[in-house]
Amino acid sequence: MSAIETSAAPRRIPDRLDTPLKGAVLSWEALLIAVAVAIFVINSLASPYFLNAWSLSDLTFNFTEKGLIALAMALLIISGEIDLSVAAIIALASTMMGMALQAGADTPMLVAIGIGTGLLCGAFNGLLVTGLGLPSIVVTIGTMSLFRGVAFIILGDQAFKGYPASFAFFGQGYVWWVVSFELTLFLAAALVYWFVLHRTSFGRRVFAIGNNPVAAQFSGVREARVKFILFCLTGLMAGVASVLITSRLGSTRPSIAQGYELEVITMVVLGGVSILGGAGSIVGVVLAALIMGMVTFGFGLLNVPGIVMSIFIGLLLILVIALPIIWRRLFGRRPA
Repeated sequence: MSAIETSAAPRRIPDRLDTPLKGAVLSWEALLIAVAVAIFVINSLASPYFLNAWSLSDLTFNFTEKGLIALAMALLIISGEIDLSVAAIIALASTMMGMALQAGADTPMLVAIGIGTGLLCGAFNGLLVTGLGLPSIVVTIGTMSLFRGVAFIILGDQAFKGYPASFAFFGQGYVWWVVSFELTLFLAAALVYWFVLHRTSFGRRVFAIGNNPVAAQFSGVREARVKFILFCLTGLMAGVASVLITSRLGSTRPSIAQGYELEVITMVVLGGVSILGGAGSIVGVVLAALIMGMVTFGFGLLNVPGIVMSIFIGLLLILVIALPIIWRRLFGRRPA
């Protein structure tokens, strides 16, 4: 992917009066907060079960696994690349954990295998993109089929079951009352990624590469090295997600996490990350993950069919990509 955006700041609705207060009010994150509040109110009115504490806890399982991948995917897209193989990485990592389970592996070994498989898959994608100079969208479409295909070859129409009780904690356990381990891990990871992207020199390099890779190289930024690290991080987070979803479901199937890549990318773009690279924020991605979690959970409470959810996610992805372009064409050229 080429990066042609010129702003490393979070997406903001254009306005003639560029004061700090107006900037905060008109920021993309402020709009997401308003949307999140509106969806929360609508869900509360639509279903009498929504405002139950345990229902709200169950809501978090709708976005934490995908949200963890979205955090790393945000950095990758900001740099001007993309990874469409994350769902297939989850399937392969889960399959490797299932094979290890059959061989008698204990819980720590299962976790290490799941995360390690994700890291290796991410490194493989990174080598193909940064080492051979191949387009990331083409590479990851290919590895998406490759990783998922290997899982289907190993499992066929069977499933691995019988994971130990201690392994179930990662996807089903609670840290305190209704606060799940998955939610705690997601919030902790969000803080780490926020710090890395917005408060470190590595984050500045990511923005620089996404804005202008040629200028970044002349400034001494090792573009290939940074992008390889980002692919590894994305694979790593997919491995972590594979541990969580396998633990939550208690089984491994080759079709596990099918369609996750679309939802992850939708979270990232809805969060204000430019699909062309160079702009975005972790706060926006976290808010977008919460919004999508509330929407899908609300649909579930209302017994909306899964195909309708898929249609909604597809339309949402198109909308959030097109909306800033339409807005700039309508209002971006007004005289000061």
